[in-house]
This record gives sequence, structure tokens and C-alpha cells, in this order.
Amino acid sequence: MEKSRNVVISIAATSEASQFEAHVPLIADAGERPLVAVAGPTGSGKSALALAIAAAFGGEVVNCDSLQVYRFFDIGTAKLPLEEQRGIAHHLMDIANPDELFTAGEYARLARAAIAEISDRGRLPVVTGGTGFYLRALLDGLFQGPARDQTLRDRLAIREERRPGSLHRLLRRLDAESAVKIHANDVPKVTRALEVCLMTRRPVSQMYREGRDALRGYRTLKIGLSPDRDALYKSLDIRCAAMFESGLIEEVKAILAMGYPASSKPFESHGYKQALQLLNGELSPKEAVFYAQRNTRNYAKRQMTWFRKEAGMEWLKGFGDVAEAQALERVRMFLKRPSGL
Repeated sequence: MEKSRNVVISIAATSEASQFEAHVPLIADAGERPLVAVAGPTGSGKSALALAIAAAFGGEVVNCDSLQVYRFFDIGTAKLPLEEQRGIAHHLMDIANPDELFTAGEYARLARAAIAEISDRGRLPVVTGGTGFYLRALLDGLFQGPARDQTLRDRLAIREERRPGSLHRLLRRLDAESAVKIHANDVPKVTRALEVCLMTRRPVSQMYREGRDALRGYRTLKIGLSPDRDALYKSLDIRCAAMFESGLIEEVKAILAMGYPASSKPFESHGYKQALQLLNGELSPKEAVFYAQRNTRNYAKRQMTWFRKEAGMEWLKGFGDVAEAQALERVRMFLKRPSGL
């Protein structure tokens, strides 16, 4: 099994001609280069809208989904098949093996390299995905915290296993500000916050305020999709059920057969976790779908809460297809505006 990461940033891309591309070329002499980000909850139509923007303005898509970076995890991540990418280059998809550690810092480094190469070719980088922390790492940078300490992490994991919720309670004592911002069920982020607090003897929230390495040389248009919540939940329920019907279980079996352990990070995500539980006899097929649907709805709610706090986000109502015309016009005006205005 090949364990090395093979990061490939495509150099060539085919764009589809459009009336917008013909009339709105990228500003060659702008002091800051344009960057468009499309965000929103899972299932809101981000990928389709990003494709429409890229096709209209000579762009290329940069993935901002923490699961789509992993190879072989396709159905449960709603990864866009190659034949549906309309000949538009996609970056930072399928770049890590399932058992490899892939951090937000690594994402920011690779994404910045990708958007720089896209811009250097005179094309428009279109960043899209639902991982808000990745987007923030790309645009705002990350604080310079200590390296991971696996021994400490193992001790914290044992404590959480014995007393669920104890890590978040400990974080409340050490850094109440961070505890408010991190959900108690988000054990990886709670663990990292505690790791920083314990190793530096300082609140991680204080370190955040001391400054980060923000992206320079770009002006960014951030478009957020905000579909009706009931309509989104109904759509997500349908999509979750369809994933199981279209081969999610078989995909999980195939990944396990390659030798990747069930403890691999992507298996913790909604849908895949329930598929594993089904294969282990812990859930019935009906229960697996039910819990995948419920957890996905809850995740979408948390995403909306996160993105609502994102500064400068321009919200468009409806799913991506409904908001497409408005989004294209907004991008057109953004590209026409001189840098610094």
C-alpha cells in the first residue's frame, strides 16, 4: 500500500465560455488579486454554484472540505465525479490516504500554493466547501501553537473515554472563552485546545488574539448560501438515504479491504460511522440511515452557526441553483471593482 502523499496541483484547465467571462476579464494591474469563496451548510449546493462561477469567469475550484481531501471516500462525502466537473480543474481533492493525518495548517499551506498558481495563470480561484475552520485557516491564518504531543493526547483520550464530557468541563476551567466557542461533542478541537493550554500554560483564546499569518495579496468575496432550514433538512434526509442505497456500505467494505483501519479519521464522519456500525452489527440498516440523517442535520446546523460568525460573508437565500444568477452578478461586480475599493 502506498503511504506517501501525492499532491498534484493541476496546471491546465478548460473553462466554458460565457457572457460574463467575455465582458469581465480579471484586472491585470490590481494590487490585490481576486479570490471567491462559496460557503454554507452541507447539501446547500455549494459545489454546483462554485462550478457555475468558475465556468463563467475562467476560474478553477479549490476544495475546502476536510473529508474530500481523502482518497476513496467518495459517496459519503458527496464528492463530485470527474464527469460532472465540466472540464474545470479541481484542486486539493484526493490528496491524502485515509490513515494519514491532515491538519488545517497543512490545508492552508497547500491551498495558498494552489490559489497562487491559479492566479499566476490569470484565472480566478474559487474556494468552496463546508469546513469553516479550513476557510478561516486559509484566509486568516492559524496561531503558532505547540506541536502535537501524542502522549498527552492519549492521556486526554483515556480521560474522555472514562468520563464523557470531562475534557470540555476541564477546558471551561482553563479557558472559558474557548469552551464557549467549541461544542462539547467536538472532541478533536477540545483536545487541541486543552493540549495548547496545558503545554503553554496559557489560554488558547489569548494566543488567537495575538495575531495570525493572514493571507496577503488577495481581496476576497465570501458568498454564503442560506437555504430554508426545513427544505435543507428534507433534502439532507433524502441525500443520506440515497447514499446508503447507492453503495456506501460497499465503499466502506472496499476501503477496509485495502488495509485501512476502521479507526481512520474519515470513518468518524456522518454516514461512514453508521455504515461501520451496521457492518459490526451494532445498527440495523434502518437505524443506520436514521442516525446518519439526524447527525447530518445537526452538523448542518453547527455549520450555519459557524459561518454566521464569519466576518464579511455575503448571504444569498436559497440553494445554490436558486441563488446562481444573483451570485454571478455579485461576482461580476466584484471583479469590476478596482483593488482597494
